[in-house]
Amino acid sequence: MSRTRLPRLLTALLAVLAVVLTAVTPAAASYSGKPKPTIVLVHGAWADGSSWAKVTSRLQSDGYTVRVPPNPLRRLESDAATIRLFLSTLSGPIVLVGHSYGGAVITNAATGNPNVKALVYVDGFAPAQGEAVFPLAGEDSALAVDPTTVFDFVPYPGGPAGDVDLYLKRETFLTSFASGVPRREAELLYPSQRPLTLAAGTDVSGPPAYATIPSWYVLGTRDQIITPTAQEFMAERANARITRVKAGHLVLITNPSAVTKVIEQAARATR
Repeated sequence: MSRTRLPRLLTALLAVLAVVLTAVTPAAASYSGKPKPTIVLVHGAWADGSSWAKVTSRLQSDGYTVRVPPNPLRRLESDAATIRLFLSTLSGPIVLVGHSYGGAVITNAATGNPNVKALVYVDGFAPAQGEAVFPLAGEDSALAVDPTTVFDFVPYPGGPAGDVDLYLKRETFLTSFASGVPRREAELLYPSQRPLTLAAGTDVSGPPAYATIPSWYVLGTRDQIITPTAQEFMAERANARITRVKAGHLVLITNPSAVTKVIEQAARATR
């Protein structure tokens, strides 16, 4: 073999080796050959899917597929059914995340779904069977007062007798619900809040998914809507891994990095 052909042959072999390594390395490094789970984020009351925007962008940057289906906020049973049917259209492992009232929804929606490998609660309700969410907010919750002082009551068409949409009053939204959010940002969030029905807050929960699915919990130590004490009780009862964050109820907006970190911890546990 001539000296001229040898360098060319080595160059060609190195090129082939580079292609092989590029094809193999990601698969070996990614969940030992298993696909990354899809992250499904469920928003809570007085919010919508945009509340997850900062967390979504971080998860996507880290290579996760993220879905943020709308939570109807009508009745706990039907809201859970909506998310359950959405989950049924996904293949592969799922990490299901719920904020606030969304925690009650995922508690019911994930039951019996073998693809849901982890639950993550973010300042979320985690009711036991037979419990409603409003009483779980805690004795010192900003909501545990005369309802007329914190809610605007708005009738809606087709609702059962006595049911209404509950909107947070401006002061409650800005000072309690959005505590820790920059004032100007909170003032932009307030007008677009999505109401929760009274019925959704008083419906009783079914068998909890956390009884059979590993759970994580992001606990906002300055939360005025679901008190830290109430969160601690629910998280411990669910046998969840607890991460405490110095934040109010909207920790997913004020500290999205901390929330993302916990979600990815749960995702890695699905390997």
